[in-house]
Amino acid sequence: MKAYYNYKSSVLYGAILLFILVFVVGCSSTKYIEDYQSIVKKVRIDSVDKIFEEEAYNYIQKDIRPTSTIGVNVLIYNMFNTKNGRYKTSGIKPLGTPPPILDSTLVEISRNQIEKFLNSKGYFNARVKSTITVKKQRASIYFKAEQGPAFKVGKINYEIPDTVVKNLYLSKKSAFTHLKEGVRIDEDSLSYERDQIYQLMRENGYYDFSRPYVKYSVDSNSNASLAKVTLIIDNPADKPIHVKYNIGEANVIIAPDADGFPDTIVVNSRVFRDIRYTDLSGKFRRNPIVRYNFLYSPDYYDIRNEQLTYDRMYELNVFKNVKIDYNKAQDSSNKVLPIIKLIPQKIMSNRIEGEIPFNGNTVGFNLSNTYSNNNLFRGAERFEFQVKGGLQSRIGGGNSLFSDINQRDFSLSANLSVPRLMIPFITARPGRRGGMPHTIFSTSYVYALQKEFFQRQVFLNSVTYEFVESKSKNHSLTPLNFEYRFGNLLLDTTIEKNKKIAEANRYTINLLDRKNITLGIKYTYSMNANRLLENNNFIYLRASMDMAGNMLQLASKIGGAKHDPKNEDFATILGLPFNQYLRPEVDFRWYKNLGGERQMVSRINAGIGYAYGNSIALPFEKLFFAGGSSGVRAWQARTLGPGNYNRGERITDTATRKAFYGIDQLGDMHIEANLEYRYKLLNKFFGAKLKGAVFLDAGNVWNASSNRSDYSETYFDIKKLGKQIALGTGFGFRYDVQYFVFRFDVGIKLKDPQFQGSDQWVIRKFLNGGKDFRRAYDAANAPDSYRFVQYNFGIGMPF
Repeated sequence: MKAYYNYKSSVLYGAILLFILVFVVGCSSTKYIEDYQSIVKKVRIDSVDKIFEEEAYNYIQKDIRPTSTIGVNVLIYNMFNTKNGRYKTSGIKPLGTPPPILDSTLVEISRNQIEKFLNSKGYFNARVKSTITVKKQRASIYFKAEQGPAFKVGKINYEIPDTVVKNLYLSKKSAFTHLKEGVRIDEDSLSYERDQIYQLMRENGYYDFSRPYVKYSVDSNSNASLAKVTLIIDNPADKPIHVKYNIGEANVIIAPDADGFPDTIVVNSRVFRDIRYTDLSGKFRRNPIVRYNFLYSPDYYDIRNEQLTYDRMYELNVFKNVKIDYNKAQDSSNKVLPIIKLIPQKIMSNRIEGEIPFNGNTVGFNLSNTYSNNNLFRGAERFEFQVKGGLQSRIGGGNSLFSDINQRDFSLSANLSVPRLMIPFITARPGRRGGMPHTIFSTSYVYALQKEFFQRQVFLNSVTYEFVESKSKNHSLTPLNFEYRFGNLLLDTTIEKNKKIAEANRYTINLLDRKNITLGIKYTYSMNANRLLENNNFIYLRASMDMAGNMLQLASKIGGAKHDPKNEDFATILGLPFNQYLRPEVDFRWYKNLGGERQMVSRINAGIGYAYGNSIALPFEKLFFAGGSSGVRAWQARTLGPGNYNRGERITDTATRKAFYGIDQLGDMHIEANLEYRYKLLNKFFGAKLKGAVFLDAGNVWNASSNRSDYSETYFDIKKLGKQIALGTGFGFRYDVQYFVFRFDVGIKLKDPQFQGSDQWVIRKFLNGGKDFRRAYDAANAPDSYRFVQYNFGIGMPF
């Protein structure tokens, strides 16, 4: 024990030494520069209004901004980009960040840019001075501003000779204008006004209108710090007014293949409903494509319809490039003729994926092959067929890897996604708001075998409608969800050692051994899912409801069927009992930007299943579990809970404990909470960003129904919530390669609810060695072993 303690101490001392090394080396970059050079250690801006301080700092040239205090980025740069005691001038590796070397030219540029920035914010008399002090090749830069008074908008005049345009602007400006008397003059506000006028004109038929037509004249020759502002909208140089255009005949042209268009194009001679459709590839039917052209004749030209057409054509997911041009009609009709050019992407693909999940005393692999066809019936229908299989084996028992395979999984699935809402007896027009709607037909077969315990098969079939209310609000409705389950119990419950365990878990065992069907509906609403990769302030919400059995219950009652589920006398349809339950779940998150690439994320994820009517328990696949790479990360998935459940005490037989692995720690209720701080470690790390995270996780699963278990400690009790919550902390790394984020998290147990009293705080045992504790636990709970630390690998963020 003493030796182990000394080892832990040496690790601690080593970490402290490493920290000191990073600090010293990061701050000692002066030894790599020339004698006449200095490194910028401090930059300060004084006498600038607080609301502008952060933005003003951004105008300081990046090459002279100080690095972080710890200097990890500089340390990495110094390790790879120094030679013979000096910084390299060639062959520089893109790792870390170079130290900021003082450059008086960049200081002057920064001073001038800060001054211009203050002028743009209405401080027309602002002046900025700079001072540089150097001591032992360490430089400090000091910018001092004399802002002067802030000029405000006085009288506003309008010079708009086109009366139609003037009336249009004056009638609509209240919805967007920032140009008002008494507000501080701000160039950003004037630019915003210009952009809004441009958008307004382009939404109302003015195809030729451009931003340079909008100008401002600002007269600041006033002693009262008021400026007269004149808004000018010029007429075209060759016309007395601005001309409005209507949409004429549209050309939709699809290239022969992904290589693009040939030099000469022969278009279709036939025009139907003012659209000339030419498919040079011969792979796309007309209607599924042209239904998402929103440039209709004879409507006025509207840039919103152009953007909507762009969005929908890309969302069809069959075109890699979309380009919209216009020709003007040769007559005097003031029409523009849209030309929509579409270059198709590769239609078919095949993807092979694999993973090796390694957790504690288990190892396995999953392998899948997915075939995709993005245009199955020539209407941009996406078809996917997947074959997936996996094995999981126990290790550490002295047997070879493939001699102790504990779990086998196999599945077949097929999905067909049609880019429209296919609703019987209703013709649903493509919506302008939100995104592309889809109808998804799914079918799958799942086979699972757990050695010496159960064999289970599930058929699933569903029809789902996905539609987008807006860019941030998504709806998914599954009005038809049919599931057929059947399985065989392999555990011999007649053996004495299995009787007690089987009786205590009889409802779970019955679920695994029972044939049944599920017919129900599902609904999911999500908000701000499109913003999850943003580093901004927002709230994310995902709420779902899974409901089954009500229609079948009504049908059985009408048919006069009687049932008594408590005595396992269930109502049946086609000779099979059906499930009846409610299963709501909610995932709520708050994302808070802390400046730069620092972000705080807090999350609550909770759900509960309630079986009623013709059921006494949820279907096995609908039960909740805790732990895993997206939950309480200090625990492996399916090894936490329920409640204060201690499987080592409840299952005393090694063989039964092994057979029940991952089965006895499920529940029909779960609550998880996460708090994670995210930050950037290295901006350049082998061509990508390396980010870090520190987190705190809490949660558990519970039994809520009195039919789930005979173990009272597994049930939810608000009075015992503090004793039943698991706590874990840890840190992680995210390797961000723009399109993918590779994640590695290290979870450390703080509080483990399977123990009692102060023993729940297992972090004390970990810090005091923990070797004897682990040895005793592993001996008493074989083949399970105790892990204070859990490693999690994944692709994408945990939440």
